[in-house]
Order: sequence, then C-alpha cells, then structure tokens
Amino acid sequence: MARGYDADLAPSRREKKGVGQYILGFFLLLYTLFCALPVVLVFIAAFTDEKAIAKNGFSFFPEKWSMAGMNAVLRYGTQLMRSYAVTIGVTVIGTLLGLLIMSMFAYAISRPGFRLAKFLSVYLLIPMLFTGGQLAGYIVFTSYYNLKDSYALLVLPLMVTTMNVIILRTYIVNSIPGELMEAAKIDGAGEYYTFFGITLPLLKPSLAAVGFMMATAYWNDWQNALLYITSDSKKPLQLLLVNIQKSIEFLLNNSNVPASVRAAMGGSIPQYSATMATVIVVIGPIMIVYPFFQKYFVKGLTVGSVKG
Repeated sequence: MARGYDADLAPSRREKKGVGQYILGFFLLLYTLFCALPVVLVFIAAFTDEKAIAKNGFSFFPEKWSMAGMNAVLRYGTQLMRSYAVTIGVTVIGTLLGLLIMSMFAYAISRPGFRLAKFLSVYLLIPMLFTGGQLAGYIVFTSYYNLKDSYALLVLPLMVTTMNVIILRTYIVNSIPGELMEAAKIDGAGEYYTFFGITLPLLKPSLAAVGFMMATAYWNDWQNALLYITSDSKKPLQLLLVNIQKSIEFLLNNSNVPASVRAAMGGSIPQYSATMATVIVVIGPIMIVYPFFQKYFVKGLTVGSVKG
C-alpha cells in the first residue's frame, strides 16, 4: 500500500518540481537580461552618432548610427596593435608563471610533513594585512632594482597573491586524496614527481579558475604601466586607452584645435561614442574567452571549498 501511495504522489511531486523550475528559470532569465542590457547599450552607443547622443542621450534605438567613435580609437592602428601584443604577452607570461609559482607554494604548505608549512603560511598572510605602500614600492622597483620602463614591472607585481594561493591550497587539501600522494611516495616518487606528475594534473579545475582571475587582473591593469612605463613600444592596451581618453578631453577643452583635426574627426569630436568604443576594445577579448573557462571557473571555486 505504501508503494502504491508513493507512486500516486510521484506525478504531482514531479509536476510541482517542474513548475518551480520554470519559475526559477524565469527569474534567472529576467536577472540575466538586466545584467546584459548595460553591455548591449555600450555596444550600441559605440556606433551611435555623437550629435544624437548629445540630443537624446544614450538609447537602445539611436536616431543615427556612426562609426566616428570607433574610428577615433582605430586611428591609433599601429600603436593599438603593438599595445595589444604587449598586453597579451604580459597576460600569458604573467598568468603561467604565477600559476606555476603559486601552485608549488600551495603544494608545499599543504604537505603535512613539511616543517616550514606554518611559517610560510604566516609569511604568506603578512602582505595581505600590511603593505609598504605605493611610494615605497616605486622607490624599491626603480632605485634599487633598476626596473624602470621594464616589462618585468608589468608582470611581477601581480604574479603572486595570497588569496589565489589559499584557493589552490584548499583545493589540494580537500579534493586531491592524500592516500594517492602517499602511495606515490611508497613507490619511490620524490616531491617533484609527486607535484608535477600527480598533483598538477589533478589541479586543473582550480588552476583554470585562478588563471582566469589572474588573466583578468593582468588585462585590466594600467596603474603599474602608468607608474613605470615611459616607452610607447611598451605601453599596454589599458594605458593606451587612458591616453586616448585624455587626448579626446584635451581636444574638447582646447578652443584652439585646428580645423583640420576636427575635419579628420568627422566635424565633431566623439567624446561619448569614443569612450564606449574603448570599452569594447577592452572587454571584447575577455567576453570571447570567458565562456570557454566558465565551467572550470565555477568548478575550481566550489569543489575546492567543500570537503569531499
């Protein structure tokens, strides 16, 4: 009788569950639209005529389309491509080196038999709580290390962060069986083989999550370039776009701008549309890459935080 009773209730339970999923899906879709609309507006505004923006404001249905804003950014063609190359190189090299160093650090402090594990853990937390300040860092990097106008200063400051090491260590402790490492040790494997041959391959989800966050930080960094980089050939993308915005503001605030310059801009200086165009240039590659890393990004942050 009990089984028959449960069987009779099963369809209604499935029906209620289905209705709940549809309601949840509706609200998630609504939330997604609210999040996506600002991004869509940025893309539309980048190709909207500047006079239409000044007259009607930003709109999803612009009165007139124009390429003036995008052309103002693409006018820096050669320098833009060079800055893209610098940013991509710094992002790739910094992310790979940072993942290697932080994963080795996380592996070392996760080993129960390592005597310096506690000391290194405390040492890792100190920069998270206390810093020497930007001025002290500038003096050390430029006067003592002589790294002024060097690619190294675009890579080193963001290479190792405390939170990323903690995420990797937590994943190793909670998601990689300690018995597996002990078995390798019994078979004669050393620490290097245990790390590179066993731990590192199993660490891929967490590495992908941390790597994406590192790549985003490198891609969006412009303060280090502003402080330390002086050569045009070494300017990353973010610093170039900041300079473009400053150039546009200078042209807008200077009444002595030659007529030839304004004619090259299409008769008017596209302040708002050019600003939106720079945003597209910045976030475009990240938006393309993110869907490929989303699965690993979510898994790396959630699996390592729950004890299996």
